[in-house]
Amino acid sequence: MGKRRGRRGSDAAALMFMATVATLVVAPKVADIAARQAAALASVGACVLAVAAVLAARHRRQVRARDDARALSALRQNSLSPSEFEEALAALCRRDGCTDVRVVGGSGDLGADVIAQAPDGRRIVLQAKRYRNGRSVGSQDVQRFGGTAHTIHGADVAAVVTTAHAFTPQARAYAAEARILLMPAKALAAWESQTGPTPWD
Repeated sequence: MGKRRGRRGSDAAALMFMATVATLVVAPKVADIAARQAAALASVGACVLAVAAVLAARHRRQVRARDDARALSALRQNSLSPSEFEEALAALCRRDGCTDVRVVGGSGDLGADVIAQAPDGRRIVLQAKRYRNGRSVGSQDVQRFGGTAHTIHGADVAAVVTTAHAFTPQARAYAAEARILLMPAKALAAWESQTGPTPWD
């Protein structure tokens, strides 16, 4: 009986020793492997998210490019609604190197329809006037824009861009005093075809 109890005690001590060794040696290695795998999974997850963000941005650029191409095609055909005309002017700004291009026309726009940053950093504020070609833009339209373009919208370059063929003499006189560029249909067509200057040139 004494020998059996001694043997059992030795076996128990050996098991305890092995368990201690496993705890001190094996467990840290397992934890290290688990940590490495977690880091690897986190790295893979970050890469997947980065690739997804790049693909989403590329898709947005492709959609924007298609929309801009359609808007410019409609502009050449003079078949735009007033809101589509604003989008076409924004497309021209993007095509010619502007950044942070925003269409802001609508209720409460205080005269601004498109706001953008020119390639040289200046702030561009455009008012879009979608009129039939035989009409002239009057001084009242220009004056309303002139009251907000520089003071409210902080324009470095303020321009009224229209599909109308001309501005009235009164409108031209006011624009000269208020530092507002006037771009009638002929000048707009030259901008679109890249045979004439942009509003910020």
